[in-house]
Parts: sequence; C-alpha cells; structure tokens
Amino acid sequence: MKLMFMGTPDFALKSLQALCEAGHDICAVVTREDKPKGRGYAMAMSPVKIYALEKGIPIYQSKSIRSGELDDVLKELVPEVIIVVAYGRILPQSVLDFPKYGCINVHGSLLPEYRGAAPMQRAIIDGKEETGITIMQMDDGIDTGDILRVVRIPIEDTDDFGTIHDRLAQLGAAALLSVLSDIETGNPPVPVKQSEIGATYAAKIEKDDCFVDFSLSSDRVFNLIRGLSPMPLAFGRLNGKIIKFTSAERADGIGRPGTVLSISNGKITVACSIGSIAITGVVPEGKKRMTAMDFINGRGVAVGDCFETGESKFEQ
Repeated sequence: MKLMFMGTPDFALKSLQALCEAGHDICAVVTREDKPKGRGYAMAMSPVKIYALEKGIPIYQSKSIRSGELDDVLKELVPEVIIVVAYGRILPQSVLDFPKYGCINVHGSLLPEYRGAAPMQRAIIDGKEETGITIMQMDDGIDTGDILRVVRIPIEDTDDFGTIHDRLAQLGAAALLSVLSDIETGNPPVPVKQSEIGATYAAKIEKDDCFVDFSLSSDRVFNLIRGLSPMPLAFGRLNGKIIKFTSAERADGIGRPGTVLSISNGKITVACSIGSIAITGVVPEGKKRMTAMDFINGRGVAVGDCFETGESKFEQ
C-alpha cells in the first residue's frame, strides 16, 4: 500500500521498519524537528528521521502542521493511509480526512485506558497487571478513535518501562501489518467505538512525577521506580544531593519512612510507610550509572541516613 508515515522516537521506528520490510510504499515520512541534545547541545535527528534518510524516503519536518502546510504534500503524493506512531502532535482535520483509508494509529495502551502521552509509564506506575497495543482509526480527539485491533500482554514484576516499551513496539508493528493486510485483502477490521467508561488520561511525565516519596507504600515506590526506568528515572534526595534510581526490589523491614535500614548484599534497603524497598542501581548526582554496591563501597550512603519525604502526587 502507498503510505505516509508520521512518527518520531524509537517506538515509532519499529513500525516504520516493519512497513518497509513488508514492502509497503512509504511515500513520505513526517517527523518532529531536530532538537539540541547532550551537554554540547548539538542538534540531533529523531530515530525515524535517521532511518528515513538511510532508506532515501522523503522527509518533512515542521514545528506545526495545523496551518495546512501538509495539504499540498498530500495532494501531490496521495497516500492511501497515513500511519501515525508516537508523532507527538495533534493532526488537523484536513489531514485526518484526506487518505482513502484514513489515519491509523499505534497506541501503547488498552484504550480507553491511558489515552495521552505516557501510557506505558503510567500503567506500570499505577501497578497494572497488563497492558497492550491498540490499533486505532484516528479522529479529532486525543486517542478517542474507533478501535481496530487490540493485543494484550502481562506486566511482570521484572518488567520496567524499557522492557514494556520494547515488547509493545514489536507487537504494535506486527498488529499494524496485520490490520493493513486485512484492508488490502478487502476484509478490513470492523471499527469498535471506544467507551468513555473507564477512560483515563496518561499525562506527560514531568519532573515532579519522578520524585520518590518514601512515605508511600513499598508497592507504590517499586512501581514508580520501574515505571520510570531506564528514563527519565525516579529520584530521591539524600544528604542534600539528588540520587536517581535505575532499579529496585521489594524488601522486608520496618522503620521511619525514608530511613536507610541496611546496606548489605549490594542493596540499599529503605523504609517505606508500608514495607521497604531495596535499591539495586543508582545514578548519584554528577556521576554515571552504577550498582548500589559501588555506591555503598564509595561511602555514598550509610545506615541511618534518611531520604527526604514530602507530599506526593500518588496515593498510598
């Protein structure tokens, strides 16, 4: 099929790669503008743009597409479908209405739960036992379009945002190919309208969301840490410095919330309001990622130290 692809990060790249490998005609890629990155603030291209350049696919970038600037491109290229995966902008009605088969979106949640920017992270943070991919026919709302296909997966205790992201990116690409195949063979999936019952919104992760308040239960702290790993990472404040947490486990132990109960077996065990949590990987302020054992050996923490606690956005 003749497709236009709209996407930006690694999650979108998996779908674009699958479409190319399946032999679809990608007439253009629309991706977000280059952004400064790293300490030197050098301009960096999105993963989707880098791949499109390698494949020789025409690329369009803009700070805004709501001004109608894509209309002439669409009239020239006439894609049958526009595929949208983590593009990061709301599409104008002129774009939604243009393709023969509309705009199809790959979304990383079981809609109508977790509409919005951070569905995978929020599902883990909220302690959900499953998540999945929804292939959706886009409308003018935020992830409110009719559902074409759903794929479910469990969220295991060993999962974090990184593992769920990678699994859903692969599953999303496969489900997308399946839907397009059905359309091509004249047997398109029957659209199912989303219910507003149970609908939730997964807002973008902000810095305040990343603060670990050990006055929460150990379950909430555990889910927050793994829901934000490997990026942007949850953090705490200890002895006036910020420490980011890359990995953790549930643990036994009782004490004043935030208090370091032990620093043995390569783990920093910290008391929560209910239970405790064992920190196993950290990024100390101004340093690189390291194991909790290395941080302990560097005398960055001692038994009896106390992480700051405070009002949290999350419930017990």
